[in-house]
Amino acid sequence: MSSTDRYQRGWEKLREIDGEVGEQVVQSLHDIAPDFARYLIEFPFGDIYARPGLDLKSREIAVVAALTALGNAAPQLKVHIQGALNVGVSRDEIVETIMQMAVYAGFPAALNGLAAAKEVFARQP
Repeated sequence: MSSTDRYQRGWEKLREIDGEVGEQVVQSLHDIAPDFARYLIEFPFGDIYARPGLDLKSREIAVVAALTALGNAAPQLKVHIQGALNVGVSRDEIVETIMQMAVYAGFPAALNGLAAAKEVFARQP
């Protein structure tokens, strides 16, 4: 499989999940790290998100959980909370996922995750 195929497949997944916000993240990297922008599309979206083992809803729930647990990735968490909404994860499912992380990552991480969710939800129509 060519790098071009991976990039095209990744770009399509990125648009499907994150829409314009994801495109803006990639565009913001072009002037400082164009290779990293390409890697961001090819590997996570072109290779991993495109795998058949999980649907996009399940993948985004996992990403919201992981980014919440990290506790230091608020901008990325907000993008993926929006992505989760875009692929059919409900607000209640997002909140429950973040609350679950209090058990494994601590209350501060869950509180920060809930604050990120509140901010994303407030931008919704």
